Amino acid sequence: MDGTKRSHIKIGATVQVVQKQDQRTGKLTEGIVKRILTNSPEHHHGIKVMLESGIVGRVKEV
Repeated sequence: MDGTKRSHIKIGATVQVVQKQDQRTGKLTEGIVKRILTNSPEHHHGIKVMLESGIVGRVKEV
């Protein structure tokens, strides 16, 4: 699943995110969702989340 729809992402789910500084390279970081930061039901670049490690990024894969 892609990470553009908020309904696909649940707290505790394992996801792949791209951090702000990695947007040019597209480097993905894997982690577990702690908080969902985007309020809108969908976002074309991916829903912004905070991982349990404290990393903030946009979800690319669920």
